[in-house]
Amino acid sequence: MSDGEDCPPLCDMDAVDDSNGEDDEWEVAEEQNDPVKCLFCEAISPTMTVAIRHAKQQHDFDLAGVRRRFHLDEYSYIKMINYIRREKPAPEHFKTASGSSLPWADDKYLQPVENETWLMFDLDELDEIMLNNGGGGGVGVNGVSGAIENGNELGDTMTLTTDQYRKLQGIINDLTAQLREKENLLQHAASSIEKMKESFRHVVAEQQQPNGKDSGKGDAEEGAEGDKKLEQIKRKLEHCVSSVSVDDDQSYFNTYSHFGIHHDMLSDEVRTSSYRDAILRNADIMKDKTVLDLGCGTAILSMFASKAGAKEVISVDQSDIIYQAMDIVRRNNIDNIRFVKGRLEDTELPVEKVDIIVSEWMGYFLLFEGMMDSVIHARKQYLREGGLILPNRCNISIAGYGDLERHNEFIGFWKNVYGFDMSCMKREVLREATVEVCKPEHIITNANIIANFDLMEVDVDCPNFSYDFELLVKRDTQLTAIIGYFDTFFELPEHIEFSTSPYSRPTHWKQTIFYLEEPVPVREGQKVCGKFICRRDPKDVRSLFINIEVLNMVLKYTLN
Repeated sequence: MSDGEDCPPLCDMDAVDDSNGEDDEWEVAEEQNDPVKCLFCEAISPTMTVAIRHAKQQHDFDLAGVRRRFHLDEYSYIKMINYIRREKPAPEHFKTASGSSLPWADDKYLQPVENETWLMFDLDELDEIMLNNGGGGGVGVNGVSGAIENGNELGDTMTLTTDQYRKLQGIINDLTAQLREKENLLQHAASSIEKMKESFRHVVAEQQQPNGKDSGKGDAEEGAEGDKKLEQIKRKLEHCVSSVSVDDDQSYFNTYSHFGIHHDMLSDEVRTSSYRDAILRNADIMKDKTVLDLGCGTAILSMFASKAGAKEVISVDQSDIIYQAMDIVRRNNIDNIRFVKGRLEDTELPVEKVDIIVSEWMGYFLLFEGMMDSVIHARKQYLREGGLILPNRCNISIAGYGDLERHNEFIGFWKNVYGFDMSCMKREVLREATVEVCKPEHIITNANIIANFDLMEVDVDCPNFSYDFELLVKRDTQLTAIIGYFDTFFELPEHIEFSTSPYSRPTHWKQTIFYLEEPVPVREGQKVCGKFICRRDPKDVRSLFINIEVLNMVLKYTLN
């Protein structure tokens, strides 16, 4: 090709400049292909990006600004959209609404009016959309972008790179979260102070009541007894789930934000079908009742209750899985389930009392995770007199176990690891109780029920208990572990119960194994006697310390 010949351009630079915005917009539009109806008029936009721009340009409704002003999370955003569709407010209304009493605060706005594309929008995409569209800033007459608020130009603006903007946005989000947490802590502290005052008043009232005892009893003795009672009450208040801040407790709820754990629980047929049968086979009890589903997860129990004829179901969960639960309920066209996101101890329900509390609160060895505390709190605060808790009773059992092969795999393993002696690991390995499926043929003693829990009676100190056990050996063998499991009861007209015993169909709870360091020979007819002591972990109310005194040994374990 000669120098005189025309060389075709590699690209049209003007065309590239013109297309940048369209390409960015197209990337966002790929996620939202459904037509979007305007919130304030009959206009139809092809994508959410176009719909958001239309609302800002035609109605002066800045979604990003509204989100910041009212601190919208996904939960309150859903309610706001449904409020707009149902009440049809003017766009100007969102400039004058008070943040302290929002018109869409009522939970009735969780129920969508129609198949709504705006409800499918992920708020996390809003920042990216605003970036791709110039940050939402106004455009001056000369085409120069400037910051505008309430129609007035603010003057000079600062240009940030995308990374700088996102970093700044992250800092703002962190600070906002910290502020909300401090507010929660203050509210919790105020609540705890009121509880302490009430407990103190109760102790004083008891001391002042005539009790018919010897009038010669010294004031000092009575005062000491009152102080002892007050100290007991303080300890109860100080060491249960309600005494832990939401921030410190959030890691527990985060584990339930992952879908795998919900698959495990839902596919546990023993667990899920037992709840289903207890609710649906006792539909007469559920009919026209207000039901609280505590720790609702995917809302499977809420939907069972609705199907059984409940008038209303209040579904509470602090985990983000609650947002998927909302979608599940909408997809199944159920309209009497109301969701509340939050930890029950720090949340006000939309009803004063409920008729029935249903909850799948049980953890490994029944008490791990400490969720029974929340059931007790719900019973005290919200359960109507004569109401029901489902399940209403559970117990814990232990038995002797003798699986030499498994003991050698798990404990003996450390004696020779690829030719190296790692037996110094054994002590720490043994301290951790393990959760496994135990084989029934290796159960070598009878079982002892070491704890019974009536959910209508227990208090938050119930994880602290001890039991003197006596296990009768069935054959000559070697004892390698003590195992624990629990049974659950729905004591209703149509009685339902299930067990996590090794003799029953396996569940996702399996069994809890407390391994001995070395196998101990035992003989048929021998009584293996000892003491089982369970205590909350002083540093983690959802974890447990277990001591087992047996065969002249004191064995210490943790469940955390």
